[in-house]
Amino acid sequence: MSGKNQQDGNKAAKILYQPFGLVSSVVAGLIAGQVFRMVWQKALPGDRGDAPKPLESEYSFKEVLVGALIQGAIFAAVKATVSRGGARVFERWTGEWPGN
Repeated sequence: MSGKNQQDGNKAAKILYQPFGLVSSVVAGLIAGQVFRMVWQKALPGDRGDAPKPLESEYSFKEVLVGALIQGAIFAAVKATVSRGGARVFERWTGEWPGN
């Protein structure tokens, strides 16, 4: 495609991708939550099933910080994986890459 047509195509692809991207973000969040729970239970065996929340006094600052770092890293990796995969599927269906 030439300059103007390519820009129009990219704009249309971005608009069409929005609902698809929204659904994939929700799915990524659910998957990331499950993965984090499994990782957290393996990391801290015992009766503490849930990750510490910042205002729970029974956890040390270090435990809260480590939990938040692990949770953030897992969420970012899962979201990137799902978003990239969704964009590739969208491109196969439409012939347009939804980004850029």
